[in-house]
Amino acid sequence: MTFQEQILQGIPAELPVKKAYPKDANRAPKRKDILSVEEKQLAIRNALRYFPKPWHKELATEFAQELLDYGRIYMYRFKPDYKIYARPIEEYPAQSQQAAGIMMMMQNNLDPAVAQHPEELITYGGNGAVFQNWAQYLLTMQYLATMTDEQTLHMYSGHPMGLFPSSKGAPRVIVTNGLVIPNYSSPDHWEKFNALGVSQYGQMTAGSFMYIGPQGIVHGTTITVMNAFRKILKKGETPAGKIFLTAGLGGMSGAQPKAGNIAGCITIAAEVNPKAATKRHEQGWVDILIDSMDELIARVKQAQEAKEVVSIAFIGNVVDVWERFDQEDIFIHVGSDQTSLHIPWTGGYYPVDTSYEESNRLIREEPEVFKEKVQATLRRHAAAVNNHTAKGTYFFDYGNAFLLEASRAGADIMAENGIDFRYKSYVQDILGPMCFDYGFGPFRWVCASGKPEDLDMTDEIAMQVLTEIKENSPEEIQLQMQDNITWIKEAKQNKMVVGSQARILYADAEGRSKIAEAFNNAIAAGKIGPVVLGRDHHDVSGTDSPYRETSNIYDGSKFTADMSIHNVIGDSFRGATWVSIHNGGGVGWGEVMNGGFGMLLDGTPEADARLKSMLFYDVNNGIARRSWARNDEAMFAIKREMERRPDLKVTLPNLVEDDLLADLF
Repeated sequence: MTFQEQILQGIPAELPVKKAYPKDANRAPKRKDILSVEEKQLAIRNALRYFPKPWHKELATEFAQELLDYGRIYMYRFKPDYKIYARPIEEYPAQSQQAAGIMMMMQNNLDPAVAQHPEELITYGGNGAVFQNWAQYLLTMQYLATMTDEQTLHMYSGHPMGLFPSSKGAPRVIVTNGLVIPNYSSPDHWEKFNALGVSQYGQMTAGSFMYIGPQGIVHGTTITVMNAFRKILKKGETPAGKIFLTAGLGGMSGAQPKAGNIAGCITIAAEVNPKAATKRHEQGWVDILIDSMDELIARVKQAQEAKEVVSIAFIGNVVDVWERFDQEDIFIHVGSDQTSLHIPWTGGYYPVDTSYEESNRLIREEPEVFKEKVQATLRRHAAAVNNHTAKGTYFFDYGNAFLLEASRAGADIMAENGIDFRYKSYVQDILGPMCFDYGFGPFRWVCASGKPEDLDMTDEIAMQVLTEIKENSPEEIQLQMQDNITWIKEAKQNKMVVGSQARILYADAEGRSKIAEAFNNAIAAGKIGPVVLGRDHHDVSGTDSPYRETSNIYDGSKFTADMSIHNVIGDSFRGATWVSIHNGGGVGWGEVMNGGFGMLLDGTPEADARLKSMLFYDVNNGIARRSWARNDEAMFAIKREMERRPDLKVTLPNLVEDDLLADLF
């Protein structure tokens, strides 16, 4: 059968032969054995409902074994034989070009060059899934191939509930992931519901089909690292020869070495999984691979002496690096961590003094022992960081729940008031006030033709648009504008494309709309093919996360989730091609709500109207909320937007003098 024929058939007419698991695959961690006997039977019953009754006896035994071996039913037998990657949009069988664009983005998320655990349909973060199993993938692709522009596919945590009549102006796909009743959002609830096959962890751009490989986070990481150094360096100093120490090279964290190179420092990223570190090295995202601590020490000293710009992947535990650098008196200028601490007990963070293989055994067979070892490691990790910050290291939490989990482990990580953490998150200190409050965030696009020359042209268009906007921009955002012009000018030479022909660029509402309009005009003129627009959920308006995206909200509302819910609803009727809303993200299930969108530009006047309406709201919803929280930069930004668009009317806060409140209680 051809690729198109396989897509159109959905669940095969005949039972496929059982497949052997690929030997070189990067396997997802084995999940906890958390279900009772009755619940395991229910999990099998749930899985078998995708298939005809004559297959049930054979598949029941197979799925039961998968559940015992992996803690999940992935249905490996049903993984298609064709290669999965982002094909040019015209290669997909589809009645709707918008649906074909979504198929392309789904396949990009599952491309082995992009995905962390592609066999288990996991894109990044150890558990950020596109689908729960391969049957869901097959059915969804079939639905997308046959749907029209007057139907909408509704997806419940990877499960395609079905095609429903709608309208041309409606989204083609509505996605929810992990939306459980609030009192059932503990990590064990997630483990149970996912094992039952009724819910999944969509992370952020994994379960919303908008992941573009590590590039998706490189820009934000570059901005963060650059500005972290700006905070500590004297005027005229550069980051050359200065150290940025961090951990994680799996999914999103794989961007860190590349970002460090662009920022111009020495980057050391520790990674316990040799396959993840090797993959990033082979992809050119990290310069040097080292598995010996002595060799690491010697190479870092050499780089310091020569004031090198270099990135090093150390295969080992980052706690060993922090402690050894302290002993060797190697000064760390900037430090952080980007391990997957949103899932600390299931492979997101590994204990020191325990091998990678033994740790994976403990996760499955002795979870309580593993948890004790992780918490002991977090206490050591925090203590080592404290030793360095006492010498002048600038440490920030990268929104991966490091400080949160360290505090729960009893680490010395709290501020003197016993309420706040000793260290700020990067959103509190850098991205919040410098970017999100002004409306700048991770705008993305993908050239659906798959042609590198189309990406080159979009880079050029974006640079021209930003340069023109900068000429009339206020002083308050000149630095942001220049950083992004520099970024897009150098984007190609930094070789960041993995998978789809995609780009990321921090821009505000004005920049996003004008760039998108210019793309649509170029498509209409036949200069480039269709373009898919999107963004990271880690943005101005898409995510309510009290320890990350909304950590610089101080009016008491950072634990509310109105903004993200309004975002996805507002985007859906303003022209998004697909929208998504998830429980959970980079900081853990039950800790965050996040939403995203995708939009296909096809060069039509209808696409032009949609982009102008939706992109404006998508950003300004968040600026309005941040302004109401009394953030100075957001108040400035929303007033400017109301001047730019007189039909925007936003409630502004009246500020209260501190001394008025001092003696009230």
